[in-house]
Amino acid sequence: MNARVLDGEIITSRLDDMRVYEGVRTRRIVAFLIDYVIIALLLIPFAIVVAILGVLTLGLGWMLFSILGPAVALLYIWNTLGGPNQATVGMGMMGIKLERLDGRPIDGMIAVVHSVLFWAGNVILTPLILLASLFLDRKRTVHDLLLGTVVTRSER
Repeated sequence: MNARVLDGEIITSRLDDMRVYEGVRTRRIVAFLIDYVIIALLLIPFAIVVAILGVLTLGLGWMLFSILGPAVALLYIWNTLGGPNQATVGMGMMGIKLERLDGRPIDGMIAVVHSVLFWAGNVILTPLILLASLFLDRKRTVHDLLLGTVVTRSER
């Protein structure tokens, strides 16, 4: 067993240490805002490409504008949250990362499903999905609970 004693408390793994969850809720909100500013900035060059494509295809390419926002956001999530740091740029700036409870790394598909469940949950349960973090263990939200993930402080 990999148990260790820290401040008189028996800790079996990093995720059992409650200090890795301090301030996570606030940091998550700020990271979300940072990430969506980045996504909005990423939309600009993609929108220019789609506009040019629309002119070249006599207007058919402009239909891509309907999926441009979600497509750019999902590509951003796939490449950042599903990458080796297990954090988006905003999460990295706030010192948090997404981890699986079974210890395996977050891959691109889990990252995208996590994001889609977040948005679907907000459409259905607004704002209850975020209020769940006040009551669930480890300050998890509903989509964290469904996927077996948790957001932790990366520097602890």
